[in-house]
Amino acid sequence: MPKIRRGNYLFLAWEGDHGPRHLHVYREGKFVAKWNLEAECVMRGTVSTRVRALIRDLQREGLL
Repeated sequence: MPKIRRGNYLFLAWEGDHGPRHLHVYREGKFVAKWNLEAECVMRGTVSTRVRALIRDLQREGLL
């Protein structure tokens, strides 16, 4: 998956990366969180309701 920028956040995921499927979230170049796409929970860091909404939007759009 390419880098996706939304709402001042950068979302990154790599095909073939270790399981579970997850997403790295950055803001202004700093790590924010690692999000488990399968269980829909935080693996590391903190995720605001705004970031959760952005992730849901990206999933609905078929980008994740």
